[in-house]
Amino acid sequence: MVALLPVYVVWNPDRTRKGEIDMEQVREREQSTGVVQWIAANLARLLISLIVPVVTFVVMWQGFVFLRGGAAPKPVVATVAIIWGVGGVAALFVLSNWLVEQLPLKWTAALRPFVFVGPAMVILTWYLVLPTLRTFYFSFFNAQSTKFVGLENYIFALTDSAMLESFRNNLIWLVVGTGLSVVFGLLIAILADRSRFEVIAKSLIFLPMAISFVGAGVIWRFIYFYKPVGAEQIGLLNAFVVSLGGQPQAWLTLRPWNTLFLVAIMIWLNTGYAMVLLSAALKGVPAELLEAGRIDGANEAQIFFGIIIPYIQGTIVTVATTILIGCLKIFDIVFVMTNGNYGTEVMASQFYKQMFKFQNFGRGGAVAIILLIAVIPVMIYNLRQFREREAF
Repeated sequence: MVALLPVYVVWNPDRTRKGEIDMEQVREREQSTGVVQWIAANLARLLISLIVPVVTFVVMWQGFVFLRGGAAPKPVVATVAIIWGVGGVAALFVLSNWLVEQLPLKWTAALRPFVFVGPAMVILTWYLVLPTLRTFYFSFFNAQSTKFVGLENYIFALTDSAMLESFRNNLIWLVVGTGLSVVFGLLIAILADRSRFEVIAKSLIFLPMAISFVGAGVIWRFIYFYKPVGAEQIGLLNAFVVSLGGQPQAWLTLRPWNTLFLVAIMIWLNTGYAMVLLSAALKGVPAELLEAGRIDGANEAQIFFGIIIPYIQGTIVTVATTILIGCLKIFDIVFVMTNGNYGTEVMASQFYKQMFKFQNFGRGGAVAIILLIAVIPVMIYNLRQFREREAF
């Protein structure tokens, strides 16, 4: 008979802890080796993804340089340039997207947006951000950008009588131009939605949107055109006044009404834009909501101001802020109609004159920065409205 003797195992905590430490060190070495291998495996792909689009862009650029210096007929050069440009841009995007797809999925998801947004960001940075920074920098220098003058240009912009007049006129453009454009757009949208001729009416009202501000200024210049008393009036407005027995007026020299006459052009152009967006918003108001208001005894005015307006408030704000930005930057109409004379100066026309007519780059830069600062809050508010409505 064999006796079974118990076997005792002595547990040594120090040896166990040492073994755990050794295992952790092995895992760390394996992880570090894996990271190094992963970086080495994907670094070449990443470099290729960055270098190949750059090389493609350089090749496209050299192609345009070659075409510009060629002796071929201009129509041939233009045709080849269009084909080269469109095809080259398409090849650039396709090639960049294909290269990014060769990377790991995590990198692909992170880099793919930049393949399509990146070129636009580069263009915006080069043609918008950098010029803005340079303008801000030179706004602290004198007319020739050779001597630092501090805030002198900004003090001029905020105290000069002509600048103050332009601020006042811009305020008129903001209040009257934006307000009446939205009001007329909303009124026409409501009336057109209830008419059998909705499509025709909206097409006619929207038609001015196809005209540039310069084109609209030329058209309305003929409407306001003035000739002395006794001469044949070719201006539509003066011809109408004379036909009623009145005297012709030089409408664009009548202060301060001439600014309002210019604002009327802006209203004519933007009413169609406001009408289209507000009409779409009106069609989105639930019929059940309107019917519930009528059942509760509300009249049409109460339904309009108590139900419809609050429901489409977001669209109204968006339309108003968009038109407001346009009024802040208004230049074309003033330049074509009066060139800023007769008390019709605005901020943009003052910037143009300081920068290009008087060659005072410091003052012109200061006016441009002030105009930019005036526009930025409206743009931020607009973007927040878009974000809240999940527009992007």
